[in-house]
Amino acid sequence: MLSREDNEALTRTNAGTPMGELFRSYWIPVLLSEQLPEPDGAPVRIKVLGEELIAFRDSEGQVALVEPRCPHRGANLFFGRNEDGGIRCAFHGWKFNARGECLDMPTIPPEVAPRMCEKARIKAYPTREWGDFVWAYMGSRQPAPELPQMEFALVPPSHRHVSKKFQECNWAQAAEGGVDTAHFSFLHQPVLTSDEQLAEKAARATRGYSQKTMSQDHVKWMRDDARPRYEVKKHGSGLVLGASRRASPGQLYWRIAQYLMPCHGYTPSATEGQTYHGQTWVPIDDENCWVYVYSWNPTRPLTDEERQSYRTGGAVYPEMDGNWMPTRNRSNDYLIDRRMQKSENFTGIVGVSEQDAAIQDSQGRIADRTRELLGPTDIGVVQFRRLMLDAAKTLAVGGVPLGLDDAAAYRVRAGGIVAPEEADFDQVMALRFGDELGRIDAAVQS
Repeated sequence: MLSREDNEALTRTNAGTPMGELFRSYWIPVLLSEQLPEPDGAPVRIKVLGEELIAFRDSEGQVALVEPRCPHRGANLFFGRNEDGGIRCAFHGWKFNARGECLDMPTIPPEVAPRMCEKARIKAYPTREWGDFVWAYMGSRQPAPELPQMEFALVPPSHRHVSKKFQECNWAQAAEGGVDTAHFSFLHQPVLTSDEQLAEKAARATRGYSQKTMSQDHVKWMRDDARPRYEVKKHGSGLVLGASRRASPGQLYWRIAQYLMPCHGYTPSATEGQTYHGQTWVPIDDENCWVYVYSWNPTRPLTDEERQSYRTGGAVYPEMDGNWMPTRNRSNDYLIDRRMQKSENFTGIVGVSEQDAAIQDSQGRIADRTRELLGPTDIGVVQFRRLMLDAAKTLAVGGVPLGLDDAAAYRVRAGGIVAPEEADFDQVMALRFGDELGRIDAAVQS
C-alpha cells in the first residue's frame, strides 16, 4: 500500500503538483488529428492536466493549443472565428495566432496597438502531429525533448489504427490495470468450463484479438495458473514486465508488457508477427482521463476486418459513441448482465476494454491505496508506482527522468511467447525479441 502522501503525489496532476510537473516535462497526446480535419476549421475544447484549453488548425495546417480567455474582456475564444492565420475573438475582434501572439486589435488606435499587442499574448503550447495524434509539450524546459520514438508512430499509416476513449477515474489506476497482467486469470476469462467449450467462449471473451494472438491454450493457461511469477526490469524509457505461467509440460507461457514514461503501456499478448496494441493514459483532471489507443503491425498493413473490429469494440477498443464515450460506462453499470456472469464470462460485461474500465472505475474516482493488501502478483503495480514517484522526485531536484533525453529508448515491443521452463527472463526476451529489453531495430522508418 501507499502512504496518503504518496497516493496524493501519484494521482494529482494539476500545475504545480509533483506529478503534474512530471507530465508536463514530456510530449503527451491531447487530440486525435482527425478532430481537426481542415485548416481554418472549428476550434475544439480540450481539458488536459486540469487546464482548460482550445485547439484549432490554422491556415497553414499547424495545430494551435492555447488558453481560451481573451485578455481584453475575458470572452472565450472557442466562440471565435478561425481565419487567416489565427483565431479572432467574436466579442471585439482581437486576433491570436498559434504562438499566442496578438496579431490585431481593431478596437485600439493604430499608434497604440503594437504596444498593446505585446501585452496581450496568451498562453500557447507547442504541438506536433505524430502517429495520427496531436501531441503537446506543456513544460518549461528548453529546448523541448524529442518526440518519443514509439513504434506505432514509426510505421506507415496503413499499418496502424488509432482512437481514444473516455474513462471515469484517475489516470493512475487505469495505468495500473495495464501493468497488472495477473488479472487476466479472472477479469477477462470465460466462466470455468470444459476444454471443449473453452475455444468458443474464449473467442467471444477476447473479441478483436487474432486466434493466434489469444488462442484456446493461452486462455487455458491463464485460467489454470492464477499466480504468475513476475520479472521487472528498468530500461531507458520505463519498465519491461514479464509474467510467466505454467503451460505444457516443460514450458512456461510468458506475457511481457512495457510501461513507458510518463503514461504509455503496451499490452502483453501479441506473438511474433501479430498486431501489437498500446494505450496512453492522459489525465483530463484528477478524476477522469482520456485513454489514447493504438494498434500497429510492423510487417503488413492492417486488414479491413481488423479496423472494423477496432471501430466496433474489439481488442483494447470499446463500443462507443461519436464523442468517444464508451457505450458501457459508469452511468449504466457497464450494462452488466448477471445471467451472462453465471454462464458466459467472469464479469457479465461485454468487451475486454469495458471489463477493464468497470473494475478500474469501481475503485473510486481516485483509489485509496492506503487500504490495500498487496501480494506477490502485484509486483508490477508496486514497481510502476516507485518508477513514477521516483521520477517526480528526480525532476524536482533538477534531474532528468527516464526517456526525456533518449527518444530512441521508446523503440521497444511487448508480447507473448511459450519458452522452455529453464530459460531465465533475459533468455526469454532474447528468444522473443532478439534483445533482453525488447528493443527493436533502429532501421524502422516512418
